[in-house]
Amino acid sequence: MKPTTLSICTRRHFLAALGAAAAASSLSAATPAKVRLAVTTDEIDEDLATAIAMLNEFGLHYVEIRNLWGKYNTAQPLEKVHEAKALLDRSKLRTCVLDTGFFKVPLPPETPDGKAKLDDQWQLLDKAFERAAILGVDCLRIFAFMFDPAKNRGTDAEYERIAELLGEAARRARAKQMRLAIENVSGSYVATGADAARLLKLVKDAAIGLTWDPNNAGMSGEKAFPDGYQLLDPARILHVHLRDYRRESNGKVEWCAVGQGEFDNLGQIRALLRDRYSGYFTLETHYRSPQGKAHATRTSLTALLKIIEQV
Repeated sequence: MKPTTLSICTRRHFLAALGAAAAASSLSAATPAKVRLAVTTDEIDEDLATAIAMLNEFGLHYVEIRNLWGKYNTAQPLEKVHEAKALLDRSKLRTCVLDTGFFKVPLPPETPDGKAKLDDQWQLLDKAFERAAILGVDCLRIFAFMFDPAKNRGTDAEYERIAELLGEAARRARAKQMRLAIENVSGSYVATGADAARLLKLVKDAAIGLTWDPNNAGMSGEKAFPDGYQLLDPARILHVHLRDYRRESNGKVEWCAVGQGEFDNLGQIRALLRDRYSGYFTLETHYRSPQGKAHATRTSLTALLKIIEQV
């Protein structure tokens, strides 16, 4: 029987609906792709080519660069950074964040000696800008000074001075079309989500944001997720570090393989995506296996990818 115009139109609508459903299903299945996952290369091996081999094995596309061939990237000559870039390009790997030790020093006093120490830090930042430009990355991991445990920590005057210095760093970063992401780390004026929220309220410049490391916050005694995270403005989070930790019966806190500790990586990732975080996530393993750090990273990466599948 010859099909009627109505039956043809109905069939077309059905096929269109079927195609839309398939597209929706495909989009849902691809949701984990929103988690742009990197690995800190020297957590696999100090030799970049060795680290790249594992990243290729897992089909990853992004790296975070800290050490290269046994030295901090800012301590390597520019020729070695160009060599790293060539290796990364060969495997189509992109650097998402360049790690620096900028401002991971005690807050310098306002004295001639303190000024000299700050001058050293500005020179370090300039070196980082050079290396970031070579690697094609616009986001640098920095810190917000380390406090002296023998002194009272976190006075308003100290935070105001840190904010002023970060404002100057932001001005320099904007001139280079780059951004600076403060990592919260134990022993720093920014160790927890609460600390980060306090400081970022004083630093309004959009060139300054946060490398949110919830496990570092947990090591510093905060319930990083959800408590510490809820204090943060998600729009100021430029980068995220992931790993896992656990508390032993003796109260000691130690790094462990992802999935073998107490941190809720799944909940944290889901919350970030819900809050429209669109940056990168880096596995920064820290955990050390008796079989070596490459094995530790492989173990954690395998577990983290299974968690991401649930996102």
